[in-house]
Amino acid sequence: MPQPFSNGGQLKKRTSVLVFLKGTTAPLVLYVESPIALYEELSQILKQNSPTPKLIEKTTMGPIKKVCILSTQICAVALQDEQYM
Repeated sequence: MPQPFSNGGQLKKRTSVLVFLKGTTAPLVLYVESPIALYEELSQILKQNSPTPKLIEKTTMGPIKKVCILSTQICAVALQDEQYM
């Protein structure tokens, strides 16, 4: 029986950072070199709860290549493991 995938069907895992913004239904899904570091950075910004907006600009590795977010628009962040072939 032929194998449908060239890597022998082995699943790989990657972690993405989900950024939930005020007024949107779907999160931004960001793929970065160090997802845990980005998660911690954004979590710190949420904890500070500063009324003064800070512009956050990141370069990513996924379909979104660059992103700019105002710190006051972030309402939640999450880490998500994804399996792929």
